[in-house]
Amino acid sequence: MTKDDQAAEQIAMRGLLGEVTADLGVPLARGWEEAFWAVPRHRFLPDRVWLGDGLDSRDRSTDPSGWLSAAYADDSVVTQINDGHDPGEDEPWPSSSASAPSIVFRMLDMLDVKRGHRVLEVGTGTGWNAGLLAHRLGAESVTTVEVDPVLAVQAALNLKKVGLEPEVIGGDGAAGYVASAPYDRIIATCSVREVPRAWVDQARSGGVILTPWESPWVCYGLVRLVVDAEGLASGWFHPHSAFMLMRNQRTDLRIFRDVVRDDHQPDESSTTLPPSAVAGDDWAAQFAIGLQTQDVWRTWHDDPDVDGVSSRLWLATTDATSWAAVDWDGRSNDRFTVWQYGPRRLWNEVEAAHAWWHNVGRPGPERFGLTVKTDGTHAPWLDRPDQMVSRTG
Repeated sequence: MTKDDQAAEQIAMRGLLGEVTADLGVPLARGWEEAFWAVPRHRFLPDRVWLGDGLDSRDRSTDPSGWLSAAYADDSVVTQINDGHDPGEDEPWPSSSASAPSIVFRMLDMLDVKRGHRVLEVGTGTGWNAGLLAHRLGAESVTTVEVDPVLAVQAALNLKKVGLEPEVIGGDGAAGYVASAPYDRIIATCSVREVPRAWVDQARSGGVILTPWESPWVCYGLVRLVVDAEGLASGWFHPHSAFMLMRNQRTDLRIFRDVVRDDHQPDESSTTLPPSAVAGDDWAAQFAIGLQTQDVWRTWHDDPDVDGVSSRLWLATTDATSWAAVDWDGRSNDRFTVWQYGPRRLWNEVEAAHAWWHNVGRPGPERFGLTVKTDGTHAPWLDRPDQMVSRTG
């Protein structure tokens, strides 16, 4: 490595540290800043990464400055597409990524680790997050689990190159890793729709579970749970973050392939609630609707080949038995056509969920909480555990 390369890396790291500090609003704690410098992010990224929704690639060999800029931008970078398989003629899609550094350090701060804590990380990815933890706590205190065997091997190599050797396990992170349990802290770098019971069982009394959260409706938020002596886990949601879903909780559903059929005869009605109010840029509304509908997902269809329709919001259940569509003609802002099919009236459910959210003061994620009961059932609540959030369907 030339002196110019080293200088460029140092400048890039200083710039990122400034961006992270600005995003968090406070300087990094001393221990995390030391880890930041000792465990350089670029040492964990593959030679080819992808950026943005368009998955524009940056190759270290042909565009070293572009690659380094991606490594030290305060943004996520995709590190694997299509589960590591050549997409061929299929559409490429992201299957693993390195999270934005500001959310990495925000979550590490929320984890509130102390010297002597044992930590389980679910979703090793590149190994950078595990490296930061290992530097702070000691490698012997960190176990990290990665479902993708190729990524697990590469992460272990990345860690070893910076002098860190936490326990890297190839396996299903939903099962935790009982051999090294119990844990004082469990952190996931993938989102979940249900907190695996194994995590709760493998946490000490008073232990913390921190994981990104998503519903089929929207991928948004974090949940921080504290486990009690009886095996109950309860805590608050927080805003921020959108992570890839844990692989064993994925659903691969498409409207025209899996849900809508030519012989379906939907019922027609109308609504004054704009589709954008429930599936637009209001993340608080989307989060609340997702907690209530639980198994309803949605997708936009812009400029469908339908006379008089400018855009269409599709809704469907994850079991593909019910669906709805809400059409906007591109002109009216107070009347939208609704089509519904199946045993459930999904748009009615979404309208009711939105009305409830509006009537209780339009709360953001930070006013909601979650309790994972000893039988594994999940109970979301508003403001306090006895104010349960009811399911719509």
